[in-house]
Amino acid sequence: MMPELSAKESASGDGRLESILIELTNIYKIYMMGDQEVRALDGVSLKVREGDFRTIMGPSGSGKSTLMHIMGCLDAPTRGSYRLAGEEVSGLADADLARVRNQMIGFVFQSYNLLPSFTALENVELPMVYRGTSDRRSRARAALERVGLANRTDHRPAQLSGGQQQRVAIARAIASEPRC
Repeated sequence: MMPELSAKESASGDGRLESILIELTNIYKIYMMGDQEVRALDGVSLKVREGDFRTIMGPSGSGKSTLMHIMGCLDAPTRGSYRLAGEEVSGLADADLARVRNQMIGFVFQSYNLLPSFTALENVELPMVYRGTSDRRSRARAALERVGLANRTDHRPAQLSGGQQQRVAIARAIASEPRC
């Protein structure tokens, strides 16, 4: 069974549909388990325009995480085409995929992936360090303020509640203003 996709298309202020940001065409992901072929994704096609909201739903084992890993450039499809902001990314080398992840995609991981020895502010700044963003401290502070954590910038993850850790992860994802 494949994950279900739902969409709410949005229009810009003048009624035009926004440009296509994500385009998956006939995506397959096949794993070998011994001599058994497991099709995690079997010909998935999807377009996401800027401003769209998407939901991916399905039972356990239906390919939701696999699809998200491919869309986040954390994994490559076995075959098919993946265009991100017009650029074909399905066949890029690891270094190029790292660039795409850093410059185009904001991640909020299920387990948050916060570094325990870093403060909330430092955790939000980290992706921008790799990107070379000069105003990363002010952007990180602004993102933490946006998620209601302006008074927790110097706290380490162990000093934050689970909900606060989640908001730090969200702030980290939005601070560099990614397209996705």
